[in-house]
Amino acid sequence: MKRRNLGAWLLATASALTMALPLSVQAADEAPDALIKQLSTDVLETIKTDKAIQAGDTNKIVTLVDTKIMPNVNFPRMTAAAVGPAWRQASAEQKARLQEEFKTLLVRTYSGALAQVSDQTISIKPLRAGADDADVVVRTEVRGKGDPIQLDYRLEKTPGVGAGWKIYNLNVMGVWLVETYRSQFATEINAKGLDGLIATLTERNKANNAKKG
Repeated sequence: MKRRNLGAWLLATASALTMALPLSVQAADEAPDALIKQLSTDVLETIKTDKAIQAGDTNKIVTLVDTKIMPNVNFPRMTAAAVGPAWRQASAEQKARLQEEFKTLLVRTYSGALAQVSDQTISIKPLRAGADDADVVVRTEVRGKGDPIQLDYRLEKTPGVGAGWKIYNLNVMGVWLVETYRSQFATEINAKGLDGLIATLTERNKANNAKKG
């Protein structure tokens, strides 16, 4: 896999952007680095054994994200951070639409890269965190052909039984996903407002879907 495509796949698998009960329950009892190791291994193995995903089947990729990744992501927080201060003024309907379109954007933009996963493995680096820390960064490397790729996850410990650790940002090769999209979204919000951002995301998703088709 080319380095740029692998980076795109990494953004897809983490982001994006809630139905896998076993993983959600386990998250309450697992350390954050153990959670990331299990999640990464599970996603990689699923991709490697699913011919439909390897062929670029968007519906299967969406299912993979929904069942394997999203239960371990605080996607409302991720979307709110990407939207920035305007999120506080958004209506409940606007927030729901923003989350939906943001998730679709992440999945459809990078679905082609997901299909190119082959012999990659994940190496988890030692966790630098105290026992009482509720916000941590789990540093990993994706190893395959070529140089290792840096992939860091930022997680928060959420309260409640079965809640556990949730991902809310990730860093691919030194670039944080949320900050990257916040800059893009701010331009749209300043020019067209929240509804304009939603419309832009909707059109971009339609265009990505048409290209896929």
